[in-house]
Formats: sequence, structure tokens, C-alpha cells
Amino acid sequence: MILFPAIDLKEGRCVRLVQGDMAQAIVFSDDPAAQAGTFQEQGFSWLHVVDLDGAFAGAPMNAAAVDAILAAVTIPVQLGGGIREMRTVEGWLAKGVSRVIIGTAAVKDPTFVREAARRFPGRIAVGIDAKDGKVAVEGWAKTSTVTAEELGRRFEDAGVAAIIYTDIARDGILKGLNIPMTLGLAQAVKIPVIASGGLASIEDVHRILEPDCAGLAGAITGRALYDGRIDPKEALAAIARARSSSPGRAAS
Repeated sequence: MILFPAIDLKEGRCVRLVQGDMAQAIVFSDDPAAQAGTFQEQGFSWLHVVDLDGAFAGAPMNAAAVDAILAAVTIPVQLGGGIREMRTVEGWLAKGVSRVIIGTAAVKDPTFVREAARRFPGRIAVGIDAKDGKVAVEGWAKTSTVTAEELGRRFEDAGVAAIIYTDIARDGILKGLNIPMTLGLAQAVKIPVIASGGLASIEDVHRILEPDCAGLAGAITGRALYDGRIDPKEALAAIARARSSSPGRAAS
């Protein structure tokens, strides 16, 4: 179980959205690189970064901020937002991103995802962002007719490293993860699933460490960290205890 602190980028700043609404962006830092350094100092082993502007534009829009983050930390970074061409995948991996997340293109161009996973084993993740069980695309601005489980199954044999599953209705509102939907997806596919959207407290961290969540590879937390609702030291200690007592737990 890996806890990923999130840095969402909008116009070069670190923000959090409410249910994916760009008009409801709360700015938490004008220096994303410094924030990334803080997360590393707190003991996190991975960093989750999203180029929000890129997700809407269909191409990278916060490259300078991402470059600064990569220069500021030594822990691995997974990056999503606007990654819809192979040259974009190649460019980010060459710059030092450890894993790229493909979202919209996973729905619209699954062949691209398969080819990227073949060329870069272990370094391609699929982002599945759902509204009422249906996958949303283009920065969550549009909803497809594909369900999260249907999309996940499409990549079962593709060599995808992970699926990041976000319940959009819970994202940024601190109401807790959608455990039933997330576990449903994790049980439907063999690909490691990372939970996202709504993680709000240390109780949520303890919840994902329960035996029924043993199949999850990790969870992403954003606003709860920025608001001080989760103490990084306490959360990471709880995960370390769970890992030491159950060495067979899933990891990414």
C-alpha cells in the first residue's frame, strides 16, 4: 500500500478542485516544486502529479512546473494530464517521470495505450475517472458510455502497471473514498488499482488497510494533506505497520 500525495497543477500553481470543476480551484501553493520537496521530506515514497490545464487542452500545459518538481525531488513521480501522443509519453519519461498516466486516450485510442505499455514496460498507468460509474474524459468535462470495469478489462493483457481510479463525485470534498466501487474494479481486473477521490482523514487511511482492501496497490490524498486533516507521519506509520505485519500485501 503506497500513499501518494497529490500535486494538481493549474497555471503553474498547486491547486485542488472540487469534483473536477476548474472554476472551483483552491490554490494551496504558488511553488509546486517546494511543495513536492516538502512531501519528500515528510517521508512519502511516490508523488502523484496532474497537469489539469493539460487534461483540458489535450497536451502538456504546465511543463515548467513539472520540470521544477522533477528537479526538486528524488522520489519517483507519476504524471497525468494531456498525455495523448507517443511523443508526449517519450518526452516525459526522458525527463525523469517514472510513470505516465493515460486517461482520455485510454477511452478514445486504446491501441496507443497498448503500444506505450509494450514500449515502456512498468511505466504506463491508466487513469479511470468515473461519474456515476461511467468514465469521464477531457479533464472530466465529458462523460463516455464506457463503465470503469469495462475500460479496465480492455487492458488486462496490455502490461499496464496500474489503474488510478477516481470517483469524481467525491474528489476534493473530503467525503471519503468510494470503497465499494474501487474494490469492485480491483476485483474485476488483475491490474493493480490505486484509489483516488475523497480520502479525508486518518480513519480513511486505516480503512484502506483493512483486509478487504488488501488488493489495492495504493491511494492518493490531496486536500486532506493540505488542510492538515491527515498527519503524514501518522499515516505513513500506519502503512508501515500494516506492511510489516502483512508482507504479502499488494504494492506498486
